[in-house]
Amino acid sequence: MMQTAEKRGTFFTIGHSNLELEDFLAVLQDQKIRILCDVRSRPGSFRYPQFNREPLEALVTPAKIKYEFLGEALGGRPTERNVYREDGLVDYVERRKAPDFCTGVERAIELSRAANVALMCAEEDPLHCHRFLMIGPALIERGVTPLHIRRGGILEPQRDAEDRLLDVQGFSDVTSNSLFSAGRDSALVDALQKQSEEYAYRASPEAIEYY
Repeated sequence: MMQTAEKRGTFFTIGHSNLELEDFLAVLQDQKIRILCDVRSRPGSFRYPQFNREPLEALVTPAKIKYEFLGEALGGRPTERNVYREDGLVDYVERRKAPDFCTGVERAIELSRAANVALMCAEEDPLHCHRFLMIGPALIERGVTPLHIRRGGILEPQRDAEDRLLDVQGFSDVTSNSLFSAGRDSALVDALQKQSEEYAYRASPEAIEYY
């Protein structure tokens, strides 16, 4: 049985993973999501073509779910060269400073004031995705705390996801239930950076010349 968030205006994130379109739609409907914000830089999937932009938009529109593409501003593969390090890795901290990124975040928040919104990317686990590692901190700074929809419609609160990240990155001594959680905020910054080193998009250094 799926958990359901009753509060209108809840801000969700979701990864489509390998779901069938009908199953994906059912999850959105169970959570009463009315706006689906696609934050993929490229709104398509070679492995799961059912989540290409056209079939996805055609699925959700009759269900009275608005599709909005925000991948240009909030995608994990930005086009500006200055947010890539010399080794080709996207620097999420730098990207969050960009005016178009900030505009994209504000747009998503504005949409959530009227209805339940879900930021959608591909990865099922938010800890493996830029929606948590790059966009998440910007939402938190603006007072928005997302809920992460996991496989089977299970909801993972942001703080639980953060604690899981802290544990994965070796900071289990400052998770919420620890005796030393006072150092949690600074440890979280370090954990996000370490996780981003593993999961942020990495272009070849040569390719950066063409951005």
